[in-house]
Amino acid sequence: MTAPVAERQREGLHAPTARSWRTLLQPAIILAAGLAWMVYIETSSLDSIESRVLAPGYVATKTWEHVQLTLVSTLLVLAIAVPLGVALSRRWARRAAPVVLAFANIGQSAPAIGVVVLLAVLWGVGFWTAIVALVAYGVLPALRNTMVGLRQVDPSLTDAARGIGMPPVTVLRRVELPLAAPVILAGIRTTLVLMVGTASIASFINGGGLGDLVTTGVTTQRTPVLLTGCVLIALLALLIDWLGGVAARLLAPKGL
Repeated sequence: MTAPVAERQREGLHAPTARSWRTLLQPAIILAAGLAWMVYIETSSLDSIESRVLAPGYVATKTWEHVQLTLVSTLLVLAIAVPLGVALSRRWARRAAPVVLAFANIGQSAPAIGVVVLLAVLWGVGFWTAIVALVAYGVLPALRNTMVGLRQVDPSLTDAARGIGMPPVTVLRRVELPLAAPVILAGIRTTLVLMVGTASIASFINGGGLGDLVTTGVTTQRTPVLLTGCVLIALLALLIDWLGGVAARLLAPKGL
């Protein structure tokens, strides 16, 4: 065995290990940053209001509420946007696509705080009102990426699949969706990160989440409380973006 070949084989053996370490480096840094910030807060001299709001139990509860807002709204967005995007990519529904996209654009272009307050006036305050506002705000990326991904599939491949006798549903399931998966997964990842940041508006209608720390810090003029809410939202967005990237690599069809 020649030296260059042996060197390439050694590099191939070490490549998966190197990639795994690089993959785990980002969440490790994010978690370390979060722990370092909480240690800094715990060791700082806080007044009674700051100590009560920044108690570990209260912060953990608000973080979990924020995760719930993000996950529930994202699941509902995907349940609406992905099937709708598939339907609008069919020939018989393409004329309706501009109208549907126009409504989705309205949902995202409208100010998020205005939408959530309007819904609170109509339906009352609480968790589910915030979820409705988040869903209306987050449909566009997943819907658009689903449509774009399916429309970018090479027509010759779908024609070949139909030529060997595949019915339309099988062509969609075995040809179009696997080829469009990277674009669709990118839209899902974008939706997740968007939901993390936008979920902070739930605090305006008693919907919970880390936005409560931000609003409390602003209204009481407590900078440590405000910064803690902002830092945790940013770190949570980075962590969920990393999870979305890992999921996209695992779920994407091999060879694409």
